Amino acid sequence: MHISQRIEKFEASPIRRLRPYADHAIAQGRKVYHLNIGQPDIKTPPALIEAVKNIDFTVLEYGPSDGLTEYRKALPQYYARHGISLQPEDIMVTTGGSEAILFTFMTLCDPGDEIIIPEPFYTNFGGFARMAGVTLVPVTAQLEDDFQLPSIDAFARKITSRTKAVMICNPGNPTGHVYTREDMEALAALVVEHDLFFIADEVYREFVYDGLEHTSILSFPEIADRAVMVDSISKRYSACGARIGFMVSRNHEILAAALKLGQSRLCPPHIEQIAAMAAISTPQEYTDEVLAEYQKRRDTVSRALSEIPGVVFSHPHGAFYIVARLPVDSAEDFAIYLLNEFDLDGETVMFAPASGFYATRGLGLDEIRIAYVLNVEDLTRAMEILKAGLAAYTAR
Repeated sequence: MHISQRIEKFEASPIRRLRPYADHAIAQGRKVYHLNIGQPDIKTPPALIEAVKNIDFTVLEYGPSDGLTEYRKALPQYYARHGISLQPEDIMVTTGGSEAILFTFMTLCDPGDEIIIPEPFYTNFGGFARMAGVTLVPVTAQLEDDFQLPSIDAFARKITSRTKAVMICNPGNPTGHVYTREDMEALAALVVEHDLFFIADEVYREFVYDGLEHTSILSFPEIADRAVMVDSISKRYSACGARIGFMVSRNHEILAAALKLGQSRLCPPHIEQIAAMAAISTPQEYTDEVLAEYQKRRDTVSRALSEIPGVVFSHPHGAFYIVARLPVDSAEDFAIYLLNEFDLDGETVMFAPASGFYATRGLGLDEIRIAYVLNVEDLTRAMEILKAGLAAYTAR
């Protein structure tokens, strides 16, 4: 017997595949600073936790396949605070942003169709594309240019008869890049000209620094019929385990088609939706404090990287990730070295090799993604370990 060829073509996540090495290091008594995964240590809003504690069910029943009605009615209040006018019927609740991505791919594309996307991109986009039989066609952004949007001509040259959509993540994971309104206007014009869909993952909209502003894909009425926004509560409320996301579009034909997939999986998590609905009332002070904290963390990591010989990095203006190029041939080998062979007073560090965020083979082999999701003290220590580990590794 053999497992499917489909699953054999899947690659393990660069974010999680080194976890066995970290587990081994921990089993040996070493402390590991986890900079590999976007799991914040920020406290979840109390209202979300209290909503779970106060649930009083006699029966935990199925909910509607597109999400609890009262939750969908409440969500436009959240989006209105970000200048996005929506109606409940524009929103489908999903089991995390992950399911929203998969549903979007499966709804808009047939197997063999193509989606053009700037690389590096969130590695799980690739996994969901393979599930849907979709090919992601990369347009490479450059670290030296702070991962700015490649030229529109570069996108246009990738368009074929199988192209169905253009996709971005804004702010970007793994790059932290924030696309300007001019960038978004140019992409909107491109998809209209070539009759394509436009997909945007906007889960990090709260995390934009240095006076920049986030521009939503839903800000352009001229693409209302072709725009699909993917969203999630995971990052904004530090509630990654709740698994509540959204597929948002003013094209109700798209959502009606996606609902067929939603009905097949029955319903998104019921209890978590109740908690997420309570989180809508989270005061702005919470978001402001979290934003200020992440900016301090970003600055801590940026300063530390700038002091490490041979390291080149892109200074991010959004999300909570930094991509850095190291003076090594293989960032993955270096990551394994840190977990297997190196420690500084019994402590080591783990990051995500960046090659897994590229679709083009051979790119990113000497790059890493750092998630600055730990407090400033821990980040400072983790960067000390990274600097010492890199010096020891390159001196071998």
